[in-house]
Amino acid sequence: MPRPPTDPATRDWIEIASGALPTQAAVTWATTPGSGAVVSFLGVVRDHAEGRDGVTGMTYEAYADPAVRAMHDIAAEARRRYPALGRVVLLHRIGALDLSEASVQVVVGAPHRDHAFEAARYCIDTLKESVPIWKQEHWAGGSDWALEQHPIRAVESSMRADAASTPHAEGHPAGVREPSIGSA
Repeated sequence: MPRPPTDPATRDWIEIASGALPTQAAVTWATTPGSGAVVSFLGVVRDHAEGRDGVTGMTYEAYADPAVRAMHDIAAEARRRYPALGRVVLLHRIGALDLSEASVQVVVGAPHRDHAFEAARYCIDTLKESVPIWKQEHWAGGSDWALEQHPIRAVESSMRADAASTPHAEGHPAGVREPSIGSA
């Protein structure tokens, strides 16, 4: 299980994890004296997906190094957009997950609730679009890569009006070229 950073100067906890996500520890870590609001989003495995009922579980795969780099880019851009942010947590699980298990967690601390909510929403939406993570859905009749695939796009900076969209990864080891990430 991932553990929170121990250096008090650390402001971002970003990790791809193979074990259960430490949901309460992430909220506790993001809660600081300067945070008047802490917003936590938890994406969990559900029993259906786009065009498919009866899902019994998911398997997530990632290109770990590019995924972590993209997650750092997301946190940095969230900080550019919302300079008063406190701590930011971006955790995504890989491996086999059962129904109701957490696959992704975003936690944002900020002095005020509006920036905490906006930054958390920015982080999860951008993570789902920008991080090279794939999900395979399992059901009684078999398994297959998720149907709602989309191309990976670069994390766009609010500081760069001409940001180009270039993928972080060209393909997937199993031959799937486009990711379908997150479960919420």
